[in-house]
Amino acid sequence: MPSQLTRRHILLTLPAAAAALSLPSLASAATPKIYTEDGIAVDGSDVVAYFTDNKPVMGRKDITHDWMGATWRFASEANRAAFAADPAAYAPQFGGYCAYAVANGATAPTVPEAWRIVDGKLYLNFSKGVQKRWLEDVPGNIAKANANWPAVLDR
Repeated sequence: MPSQLTRRHILLTLPAAAAALSLPSLASAATPKIYTEDGIAVDGSDVVAYFTDNKPVMGRKDITHDWMGATWRFASEANRAAFAADPAAYAPQFGGYCAYAVANGATAPTVPEAWRIVDGKLYLNFSKGVQKRWLEDVPGNIAKANANWPAVLDR
């Protein structure tokens, strides 16, 4: 009889043990809060330049600032200083993921050329084509994305 209880105990606890062992891998599988490629945010674009130059400008490899687990590049020391003083004012919304994708419950990479500043906030999109769809209802897409963020990172 003791061997039957041991087998039964093992059979009953095995699924729970397997689930417990998988929890750390599930937690680490979450999408990072900032979209990067090789640790570089926004494909190396200077996010301050969107506000000051009204266009994407590539940052320099030697002018960087680390924030939220990502390396941000800047075209000038002044832009780096501005970002360092208030990163949230310049960082793209939704961690630099495509605003249209986040509005639709997903994450997607972005390109520096598909951007828009709305109410003082920077939004990026996957492509110029996707940006056209996002622009069809900017307030609605922002509202949906805000409702999905940051829970979308765990999907």
